[in-house]
Amino acid sequence: MITYLKGKYIEKEPNHTVMEVNGIGYEVRISLNTFSQIKNLESGILQTHLQVKEDAHILFGFAEMQEKQRFLDLISINGVGPGTALMILSSLTPSEIHEAIVSEDVNLIQRVKGVGAKTAQRIILELKDKLKKEDVFEKSPSGTGVRSNSLRNEALSALLVLGFPKAQAEKNIDLIIKEKGGGVTLEELIRLALKNSR
Repeated sequence: MITYLKGKYIEKEPNHTVMEVNGIGYEVRISLNTFSQIKNLESGILQTHLQVKEDAHILFGFAEMQEKQRFLDLISINGVGPGTALMILSSLTPSEIHEAIVSEDVNLIQRVKGVGAKTAQRIILELKDKLKKEDVFEKSPSGTGVRSNSLRNEALSALLVLGFPKAQAEKNIDLIIKEKGGGVTLEELIRLALKNSR
């Protein structure tokens, strides 16, 4: 899996860029949001997601981690493909998408080209609780929220790789973070979540 690319921008278009890394040129699909951030740069780092299909391997790139996270959230929804997710991220910033989902603003999401009422409603229904949990972690006192959110995502990824159902893994992780607070380590969090899953 290619997590990020660091190199020179050889070509920059509103929907894609070519990035040279150690003599290899990678074509990366991007949103207008990312294009606006890289258009004046000669080099930089793009967070990436690699989609493997039978007939192609497609790289998607993001100037910020938050945008990559919103992209992954969107493509996890049935009926929302990478093309639609990029269209949403080209029309709205990651923060606007977050706010629209949490406040259940169907009309704002529906304004995006190619997104109908049903798809907009499904996006809100499936992501609202997840994003509200992120808000709780980010607003928790003593600055532990951002760390907890990052910790939660890392632990969740580990449990999913181990084959645990997403809903059960999220529930266990959230309970442990609530009990232990910001002092829990990643290893301890995964170990306790595994115990609770038995």
